[in-house]
Amino acid sequence: MLNILWPIFILISFIYAILKGNVEAINQSIFESAANAVQLCITFFGSLCLWNGIMKIAQETSFTEKLTKLLKPLINFLFPENKDNEKAKEEISMNMIANILGLGNAATPLGLKAMKTLQKENPQKDTVSHSMAMFIVINTASLQLIPTTVIAIRSSFNSTNPTQIIFPVWGATMAAFLTVIFTTKWCIAMDKRKNRNLFKKKEEK
Repeated sequence: MLNILWPIFILISFIYAILKGNVEAINQSIFESAANAVQLCITFFGSLCLWNGIMKIAQETSFTEKLTKLLKPLINFLFPENKDNEKAKEEISMNMIANILGLGNAATPLGLKAMKTLQKENPQKDTVSHSMAMFIVINTASLQLIPTTVIAIRSSFNSTNPTQIIFPVWGATMAAFLTVIFTTKWCIAMDKRKNRNLFKKKEEK
């Protein structure tokens, strides 16, 4: 959908600028935006390399196992269908840790791996399983303790206190995290109840 929306927005902007005689302003903004993008990438480069390196080291050591054990009670509660799938739990744990550290770029490939593993356990390949749905909403809520990316952006714009947003981020992401868990658990319970009723009706027939 975004591949359609963004070209439409850009096209509308160009047409509007031509009609208003602001073509020169568009050219200037394009070059300024390109320069700002490069500067932002350079600002991100150091912090992303640091945290991605830490995540890679964690994957290659026993630290991953320790994190998985630490998050095991939470993961068993969130993903009861995958209690015996150690590989899935490990990948989900690493994805959650990456999100907690504010590393969206590092969390994405870990999340894709976890989704592939969950899909292997999915009995209905054309339908999202309960575990997959829970995993998606948790990633969307993105519980964060260290919003690394946002801090890097604020630093790139010369913020006097780039870490000032930590407490609001904690409150917002925690609220979102708890809300999606409650809502998804309720929806899953309703879906299971509906399936049980359908199964009973089939048996009665």
